[in-house]
Amino acid sequence: EWPFTCAICGRGFCKEITRITHQRVHTKYEPHSCSKCGQVFPDKAQLWPHQPPHAKDRPFKCTTCRKDFKRKEILITHQRVHTGEVPFQCPQCSKSFSQKANLMKH
Repeated sequence: EWPFTCAICGRGFCKEITRITHQRVHTKYEPHSCSKCGQVFPDKAQLWPHQPPHAKDRPFKCTTCRKDFKRKEILITHQRVHTGEVPFQCPQCSKSFSQKANLMKH
């Protein structure tokens, strides 16, 4: 007989942590994953110490969607998705673009 039993399905386990981990399959428990690299952790206590090294990789954060960027100018360009700003205008036809590269291609 096992000392730790799943309250939902009755399956037995020799360790409490194994039972706790197992019970998550019944509760649709979502593990805590790093939004930067995808590494999965069983709880927030293990996720938090892992994240600071990533902060140096992408220090610029969009205040609207929380997406991170390596360079400030890329963040500024990205934010136009949220604001609808189209600052680059074709002098011939007046069509506007959110990125200078798209204007140049036009």
